[in-house]
Amino acid sequence: MGVLALIVINKAGGLIYNRTFGDGLNQLNTNDYLVLAGTFHGVHAITARLNPLKGLIPQQPPAAVTAGGVPIPSRPDPPSGLEVLESENFRLQCFNTLTGTKFLLFTDTMQTNIDVAMRKVYDLYSDYVMKNPFYQLEMPIRCETFDRKLNSYIREINSSR
Repeated sequence: MGVLALIVINKAGGLIYNRTFGDGLNQLNTNDYLVLAGTFHGVHAITARLNPLKGLIPQQPPAAVTAGGVPIPSRPDPPSGLEVLESENFRLQCFNTLTGTKFLLFTDTMQTNIDVAMRKVYDLYSDYVMKNPFYQLEMPIRCETFDRKLNSYIREINSSR
């Protein structure tokens, strides 16, 4: 089994979407998913603040790009926090959007091209959830078209293994 589950967490740490795609994970009840989302959000926030090398290594100022002779300052990379958690049974990949929404994709440890799959899931979210005029930000995702397209894509990934 390739992709096992998807969890989407809003910027406040609330669970807004969860879907299980296979039998590789233990079945959790809704309360467990809410606790998992809140716990991951907290751990992610803490790990984003942990940066042991910051300040120890002298930073070279990046070469400024100029536009008509006026230098354009470059923006530093934001702290990323926890991105991958791997155990002997599964792998958890986190994609954090610029708005703070986190996509957690649970896969088996042998799954390849997780970044590509994560990007496609985010594209589906952008196309079918964010462009839905009835969807309110930070609220649970209840979009039938998104569910259908996501299930189809995950089925395609899982059947190619």
